[in-house]
Amino acid sequence: MQQCSRRRRRRGPWFAASDLSLGLTRGEASGSVSSLRSNKKGGRENVLRILFVASEGLPFSKTGGLADVIEGLPKALVAQGHEVAVVLPRYRGTKTAAVVKPSVTVALGTQLRFPSIADGGLLHGVRYYFVDDPEYFDRDGIYGESSGDYPDNAERYSEFCRAAIEIAKHVWSPDVIHCHDWQTALLPLLLRTSYADDPAMKDLPVVFTIHNMGYQGLFAKEVLERAGIPASVFQPGGIEFFGKVNLLKGGLIFSDYLTTVSPTYAREIQTPEYGFGLEGVARSRSERLVGILNGVDYAVWSPDRDKWIAMKYSAKDLSGKQVCKLELLESFGLPQENVERPVLGIVSRFVDQKGFDLITEKARELLREDLALVALGTGDPKYEEFFRALAQAYPSRVGVKIAYDDVLAHKIEAGADMFLMPSRYEPCGLNQIYSLKYGTVPIVRATGGLDDTVENFDVEHGTGTGFKFAEYSGAALLYAVRQALHHYPDERIWKRIQLNGMAKDFSWEAPAADYAKLYQAARTLRGSEQAPGGPDRTARGPGPGSGNQMPVGTSN
Repeated sequence: MQQCSRRRRRRGPWFAASDLSLGLTRGEASGSVSSLRSNKKGGRENVLRILFVASEGLPFSKTGGLADVIEGLPKALVAQGHEVAVVLPRYRGTKTAAVVKPSVTVALGTQLRFPSIADGGLLHGVRYYFVDDPEYFDRDGIYGESSGDYPDNAERYSEFCRAAIEIAKHVWSPDVIHCHDWQTALLPLLLRTSYADDPAMKDLPVVFTIHNMGYQGLFAKEVLERAGIPASVFQPGGIEFFGKVNLLKGGLIFSDYLTTVSPTYAREIQTPEYGFGLEGVARSRSERLVGILNGVDYAVWSPDRDKWIAMKYSAKDLSGKQVCKLELLESFGLPQENVERPVLGIVSRFVDQKGFDLITEKARELLREDLALVALGTGDPKYEEFFRALAQAYPSRVGVKIAYDDVLAHKIEAGADMFLMPSRYEPCGLNQIYSLKYGTVPIVRATGGLDDTVENFDVEHGTGTGFKFAEYSGAALLYAVRQALHHYPDERIWKRIQLNGMAKDFSWEAPAADYAKLYQAARTLRGSEQAPGGPDRTARGPGPGSGNQMPVGTSN
């Protein structure tokens, strides 16, 4: 077992530089939208009315990172002077202020449904509307329960998309609609088909964000009629996908611009490894595909203002981190002697995508090192059982909580020394960004947003914010962890890595400005389509390269 007690080591020449450059600028780490045409005039002419449509959003509902984006990005856009409204389903427990429209008529095949539109009021300057249909949305879960996804999800979110269009038409008129993931992918499709003869709606610009290409909304062909989806789009150049209906594919084809949540992921989804069968469609839209890195809310996730941690701290005074480490050990029932060891933290869904096959492969080798491990999460039963067994085998050095616990997640970010994210793929990732701000050095696989936000530490120049590995293998993961353990005992080196990370700014300000440029580009595009020369076929509907590539097994 290698010892990692603190001891002084010879320092490199970079310690002499008091004005040390701290790695990548935010401009280099965010999506490239510089080529997009934007309105540079001052005053109210720059103000946009943006309607967000999403299946979940904080503080009302959450299953994943999408909800964080739907809270953070609209708030940042309002702060920059834009007008923003958000449309969400009214799930169980959601309180509303008033009813805006008692009934909206929605045709789903031969069935008529009559959801109401509720006003959720203003929050941080953002207006919220809810599509209220208790039969569809007042359920125990959002997308499903422990037994699996709800079998009528296609119908539920088809109604939701149609109701959102009616909100745009009759309640809150936008300049552009911003849709997110497969649950809202029918909206642009419906605008260009069912609403193609509606002069008020047919040319409304749509930006569509792919938060995770692995979740596509795959359904049997029979849902076409039940969900009221035009039969004409069920073809390889439309939403047909090896005999099934693929809703995400509709969003990719019929939207004006596509975004992903990091620049690297925008490139990755155009490859077979990460495209899940839709890489050809993504490549066919590459000129309209932009990667914009997600931001984080530092009002909630910053050690100098975090209300959930034992003691606040900052880059100017890191002493509180040691207090947080002691509280973290206590929270997991681990002996206080572990305060002398590096503590490796994990907060995640326990699924293959997050790299837990690598962790299970190398866990016992990892624990031959002189470290402690704390893990928080839920997911695949085989990984939950693995962590329980690991904690039983190493009761003094491994702590595990099989739960979703936001407060404990804050304590891990503040108290751990290192944070492990060995994802097979990671569209953006948030925890590694939180870790940087908390001085908790991230160890990540170089994929998607992990690659865009973490810079490998260079001991010669004193630059970098963490440790990365490229090959998806247990050996590569173990090597990256050992690299971090090698530097941990030298307090000066370790503090430099911490301060490099804490200096990074991944707030929503820059991404919001990038999205505003993109919205303006989508408006310009829609306006130009009315000029002589005919419609832009790439933006309006199926075109070359939008057919199928390979079957994919993916959850709805």
